[in-house]
Amino acid sequence: MSVVSSARVPYASYLRVYEPLAAFPEPERTHWARYARRSETPTAQDELLRSLADLAPTPPVPVPVHESADAFVADVDGVVCVCPWRTRLRGWLAMTELVESLPAPLLDAMLPPVVRAQAAADFERWREGNPDARPWIRTSVWEVPVRWFALFADEEREYVPGGGRADAEAAEQPVLRYRTPMVQARRRLARALRTLRETIDEGPLTEGLVDVGRWLEEFHPRSLVELDYGGLVHAMPAAVLAEDRSAADVAEGIAALRDGDGEAAGVAYGRLMERWRAVRDRQFAN
Repeated sequence: MSVVSSARVPYASYLRVYEPLAAFPEPERTHWARYARRSETPTAQDELLRSLADLAPTPPVPVPVHESADAFVADVDGVVCVCPWRTRLRGWLAMTELVESLPAPLLDAMLPPVVRAQAAADFERWREGNPDARPWIRTSVWEVPVRWFALFADEEREYVPGGGRADAEAAEQPVLRYRTPMVQARRRLARALRTLRETIDEGPLTEGLVDVGRWLEEFHPRSLVELDYGGLVHAMPAAVLAEDRSAADVAEGIAALRDGDGEAAGVAYGRLMERWRAVRDRQFAN
């Protein structure tokens, strides 16, 4: 098995924001401008391998000692945009979520209390000097949150089966992603939020959209927003992946609610839930 394929185990999806160089203050802007001119930049698989390597020692290193100087790079209509990894910040945030989601005995076995306490203390000190810091990447395991799909349209979907592209990483695995301009993502989110508030009671979906909306407001208006299925492409059969139209299902459901057709909205939502329930159930498969 290749090194790349061995990094496919974490079944995570990603919501990323790529900002234009103009959004960054100096000297960071110059750093990213030089970085983007490299002939090769690290891939998502490289980032994953580095994170997994930190968990191998005893005790594990849940948060890198130094912040990453790497980023994902995209060309948006001739404008260079970057999505900084900010691995250290994301590690702290992920550890906070882990503490809230796992039973204490399992958590202690994975990350000893002394390791967590030190990381938490480091984060608190760092936050004092960086109160406005936010990640450019959000991660979800074993699913793509429904609220993320509300940012995209079906025509922005890009699906490439494994072996369908020339670059080494994509040749090894399928790719399913959506990309949209920030202005479109914000417009769709606002429209979806307005529809939900007018038609159903406040709940997790509404709260989730508000949270994503606040996050998007932190970025430059000419940014690019990307939803990447990441490792989830290996948790879904090829035929299911090829036919996945989750963004279209969400858009259809919201449109039905706006038109007062609760039955059609329920059908679209049920289709979406059935698809993602099958993925989540694999988390507990032997």
